[in-house]
Amino acid sequence: MSAPNDPTQLFRLDGKVALVTGGSRGLGKEMVLAFARSGADVVIASRKEEACALLAKEVENETGRRALAVGAHVGKWADNENLAKRALDHFGKVDVLVNNAGMSPTYASVVDITEALYDKVMDVNLKGPFRLSCVLGEAMKDGDGGSIMFVSSTAAVQASPAEVPYGAAKSGLHSLTKSLSRTFAPKVRVNCIMPGAFLTDISNAWPKEMHAALERIVPLQRGGAPNEIVGAALYLASDASAYTTGSVVKIDGGLAYDMG
Repeated sequence: MSAPNDPTQLFRLDGKVALVTGGSRGLGKEMVLAFARSGADVVIASRKEEACALLAKEVENETGRRALAVGAHVGKWADNENLAKRALDHFGKVDVLVNNAGMSPTYASVVDITEALYDKVMDVNLKGPFRLSCVLGEAMKDGDGGSIMFVSSTAAVQASPAEVPYGAAKSGLHSLTKSLSRTFAPKVRVNCIMPGAFLTDISNAWPKEMHAALERIVPLQRGGAPNEIVGAALYLASDASAYTTGSVVKIDGGLAYDMG
């Protein structure tokens, strides 16, 4: 039993429903598990519905919370509307939305970026989060309120030649954080997590030089462990952040020193 006025109870999500895009792997998976372990039912969305279903079973077996797996391509307008409908029809509400799905394809040079690649990056990283947040934000505003989170990147404020469209899209999420926090106030809070280099499964494909560079350029001299995203995610999802909206929370080991 918790002590009276136990501040740790502010981070509980009992009775809440949390939806995470890109939720079957990496940082998304860590957030899904953290939310369920904190009492929330969860909606796990990604393009690979089978992977979402496997995690949903893991969530239910470990935590006893309900979990819904939905296959959705967040770069497609209609998929976002269907995802929102599936979640609302199944649980009756969504209290927490985490726009985590993203992509950053490589290219030889900026002049080699095709229209198709540019559109794909913008669709997944900016257009989809915009539409899903608008649909669910409106539902939250008409209901009991909620919390919306975007997941950007240090590329939003310190973009490199290798991340030009990606950096532009992620910077757009910072703008959406500010504008939608006002659009849906006062019942819905809108914030953004800005991660640096995290050592998810994707990092296994990074060249050795990139891993070595993290020790030189990151003040904490390492990449982040995937579960180190959890503290900020729980804070922004829960009542612990009841007076926080329109904010960008930097979790990057100190890498980005320019917040734009």
